[in-house]
Amino acid sequence: MTIIKCPHCDKETEYKGNEFRPFCSERCKLIDFGAWADEKYALEVETSSMTEEDLETIEKASARKSEE
Repeated sequence: MTIIKCPHCDKETEYKGNEFRPFCSERCKLIDFGAWADEKYALEVETSSMTEEDLETIEKASARKSEE
């Protein structure tokens, strides 16, 4: 039997046969889902700015494609 800790409340719960895994209950699962929906969690994104050269390359490719 594998026991895990609920990522929300840290309660120990059985992994196998738990319909709410990795959470211990529907309540903890919904609280976590709500946090995602409210954007309390975020994944980091690399920001990159386009150079003039990048923009020119895109414009040229677009122009060639529209000519075809």
